[in-house]
Parts: sequence; C-alpha cells; structure tokens
Amino acid sequence: MSQRYFSILTVALFAGVLSSAWAEKADRLKPMNAEADAMRHDDLKQHTLFTGNVIITKGTTLLRAERVEVVQTPDGYQKATLVAAPGKVAFWRTKRDGVDEHVEAEAELIEYDGRSDTVQLTRKAVLRRFAGATLADETSGGVIRYDNARELFTVDGEPRTLGGTGGRVRAQLSPRQPATPAAGGAPAAPSGGPALRPSPALSPQK
Repeated sequence: MSQRYFSILTVALFAGVLSSAWAEKADRLKPMNAEADAMRHDDLKQHTLFTGNVIITKGTTLLRAERVEVVQTPDGYQKATLVAAPGKVAFWRTKRDGVDEHVEAEAELIEYDGRSDTVQLTRKAVLRRFAGATLADETSGGVIRYDNARELFTVDGEPRTLGGTGGRVRAQLSPRQPATPAAGGAPAAPSGGPALRPSPALSPQK
C-alpha cells in the first residue's frame, strides 16, 4: 500500500502529545501532519494507530517510526508508543522552548506518558541535545527516562546476560557557557534555558 497523508481533523487526539514533551510552546498552535501506510482510529475508545513508515510533524517536532499508537485516557491524558521497524530505531526531534536548542531521542521503543510528562527510551536508547547545530550532550544506554517537568533524566545500561557484562551507560556532557558580564560590571543573566540534568538518583546497575 502506498503512503497516505492524513489531515489534522482525523488525528486531533495526537495533538496533545506533540505539544507537551520537550516541545516549543508555539508548536501547540501549529497544524499536525501525519503520513503512513495505514491508519486506524477508534473515536469511541479514543485510540489511533498509524502503521508503515510513519512520519508525523507538528511545528518543530518530528516523529518517525514503523508503528505509532496513541491512546487518550478517560481523564484526558495522552499516551503514545513509537515502535521501530526490525533492526532500526524510532526517532523523536523537537526544539526546546525559549532557547536555540534541539533535543533528539532515538530507541527501538519510545513511550510518552502525558500524565507524568515523561518519555522513556528503551533498547539502543540515545538522547542528544544540540546547541544550534553543535552537539552539546549525548547519552546512551539500555533505558533512558526523561522527566520533562523537572528536566531530569536517568540512564540504565543493558541488563546483564548469562556469561556477559551487559551494555554500559555512555555520556558526553558539555559544560554550560559562563555568563558574560554586562556593562557596568554587573553579571548578566545566563544565556539560554536550563540544562538537561542527569538525576542524582540513578537506578542501580543491573
């Protein structure tokens, strides 16, 4: 089946997901465009399923996966699950609000929970922050969990297997640029928004 384009009217359920995690606030007012081989929407159950080379954009936010499933809970929150094709990874990219920075996430499985405002990346997980076009931070591991409300993330390595050591967490974290003194000697406010901060309470090593 050839790819088909789906208008925002048929996938309004998904708009809340793309307007929440990481994204620039202006994205909330942008139209959402979805492209996939097939779509199934159940209005009664508030469930939408895209399958086959799914590409979704909304403002600065871009999602790519083989399968994207979105459910709205009875209390009005959205849950989204992105599943990669075998041997590939799902991809999520968006601009951070108020700063010239982008965040990219990739993993075999990406899960967003609107109630807790968290994103979890599972298997071949990578989280990157770009300052302009420059890679500033990159973290990889078996599972990465990002708390959008507190701007904290935790990283776990791959589980240990019998006779193996499991994958280790790897991180490249760039120092933040110091504030430039303003005229008259008074220190200027730091440029940009808050950094993505690793949580002090990482999960125990498996």
